[in-house]
Amino acid sequence: MSVSEALPLALAHVGEALIPELVVISGKGGTGKTSVVASFAVLAGGAVLADCDVDAADLHLVLAPQIERREVFISGHEAVVRPDDCEGCGDCLDVCRFDALATRDGSSLPEVDPIACEGCGVCVHVCPLKAIDFVPRVCGEWFVSSTRCGPMVHARLGIAAENSGKLVSTVRAEARRVAAQSGRGLILIDGPPGIGCPVISATTGAAGVLLVTEPSVSGEHDVGRALALTRHFDIPAAVCVNRWDLCPEVTERIEDSAREHGAEIAGRIRYDPSVTTAQINGRTVVELGGPAADDIRRLWEHVNGWLTASFHQADP
Repeated sequence: MSVSEALPLALAHVGEALIPELVVISGKGGTGKTSVVASFAVLAGGAVLADCDVDAADLHLVLAPQIERREVFISGHEAVVRPDDCEGCGDCLDVCRFDALATRDGSSLPEVDPIACEGCGVCVHVCPLKAIDFVPRVCGEWFVSSTRCGPMVHARLGIAAENSGKLVSTVRAEARRVAAQSGRGLILIDGPPGIGCPVISATTGAAGVLLVTEPSVSGEHDVGRALALTRHFDIPAAVCVNRWDLCPEVTERIEDSAREHGAEIAGRIRYDPSVTTAQINGRTVVELGGPAADDIRRLWEHVNGWLTASFHQADP
């Protein structure tokens, strides 16, 4: 049985549909998780893709999505001074803790720096003339696109914009809707790096997490932190060491530590210059071929079987 056939045991809910989500994360950027997700998209054949690395999305560079729907992402508020109504009393300047309000060019009328404004609304509250509007803040965009591997939901967070965790949740929710509407049985998520709010938003409630790391001291440290997160939220986790042959000793230590944390060892990927060649040509690793492509194919087979076994084990 494939992962997509194990729907009754999946954890992602859309109405009456139960759709498994596999989230691929990493302790930091550059470990190869996006290359793995893109290759999985080819091998899975018909999954819905979600790029939840909204701060630095790059799955589109490989899959060349054709945007079919575009929506603005609104989160929080920002202050906007109406100069025609403001008399320059300075009350707002005195209370802004973020120095987001300032006068310029000899004028007594304050201007708002939208980058510095945290949207707390204190200036709006203290303004005696109510000359400051508190408008919704546009923080970015999200898209529904088509790719050669299936539908894809992705996003672009604005410069210096916050609430990336909320945008991740928006992308996941839309991916679930697309999967339910199109009858697809698997959602592949390219998750953010680290262990912060965006990662929590991307992984909570997922059917499984694949952690892609590298054989370095920082990689070894990051695996421990990421697995502590998955244990906290009770999410099945598996580990893959990319470019493992660059330092076999550290690879062994990472895998031993992962086993101690109860994680599945999903596989290893060799260092292979063809990975860079695939990126340059806008192709996935498995489409181009090579030693790394062979490893990723085996990795997918293992992850597919591991998720299916986890579903059966969870069946009451």
